[in-house]
Amino acid sequence: MKKTSNRPKPVLLIALGGNALIRKGQTGTAGQQLENLKVPAKQIARLSRDYRIIITHGNGPQVGNLMLQQECCDTVERMPLEILVAQTQGQIGYMIESTLDEALMEMGINAQPLVSLISYVVIDEQDPSFQKPSKPIGPAFDREKALTLPYPVIETPKGFRRVVVSPKPVTIVEKREIKALIEKDFIVICCGGGGIPVVRKGRTFDGVDAVIDKDLASARLAEEVGVDLFVIATDVQGVALDFGKPTERFLQTISLEEISRHILKDHFSAGAMLPKVEAAMQFVSGGGAQAVITHIEDLEASVRGKAGTRFLH
Repeated sequence: MKKTSNRPKPVLLIALGGNALIRKGQTGTAGQQLENLKVPAKQIARLSRDYRIIITHGNGPQVGNLMLQQECCDTVERMPLEILVAQTQGQIGYMIESTLDEALMEMGINAQPLVSLISYVVIDEQDPSFQKPSKPIGPAFDREKALTLPYPVIETPKGFRRVVVSPKPVTIVEKREIKALIEKDFIVICCGGGGIPVVRKGRTFDGVDAVIDKDLASARLAEEVGVDLFVIATDVQGVALDFGKPTERFLQTISLEEISRHILKDHFSAGAMLPKVEAAMQFVSGGGAQAVITHIEDLEASVRGKAGTRFLH
């Protein structure tokens, strides 16, 4: 008789970019996002046979769109930014869960438990980011339109985008619950949009008008839960030097020492790739085995070591 291993499956954390759910040139309708999610969902469904999976996701375009929508209407009260983050957690979590459930059933996997978890992330109210908004959200504008906007903007590879305060994550409030669910083989969708930013007030939490970078929050969660592989899925094939220039060169495997040198040479945009690189470095330098930055269409290949940029000690 063939022996079966009692060893638990390794834990894989997949961070899906909010921009990866809305492709270039799209307006971001529900139908478009649900269709786009079929690409990672089918891959995640296959990976679930070999890994216990945590899914986090961005919300940059989605939360920015919500801000624009409520600014166009004075009939009802506007919600603060942390409430909009909570709304996008439910919105995108529902889309991911329903799309993934469909992909699992197509494979004949009908008993895989899934859960979307509203997640808080503690930040430091003395974080220096409160003095300088830096997180791009919402749609991209050309330079001419950006000059007329009533809020601060930053230039990104996609164009000019609104920026809001983005403090660093300190700890994930629900880390114990997430770990317990993973140990029971749930696929857990959590820390959407970087999590709802909160500060401690005695034994309670107060929400903060900010958006946390989802990749940095995902790296913190990966450390706190004990993830084996951390994958950041975005809309480019990996980390590149001289991105967008004739000398553009994508990296395959890179050490922490080497990537640190490239950061000092300003190879990565603060509004795009730099937070992803910092998140991958944070996970590996904190004791994580490997982190990968990859295209959302190459998610499965990246986990198998055949695509993306892989970060090693």
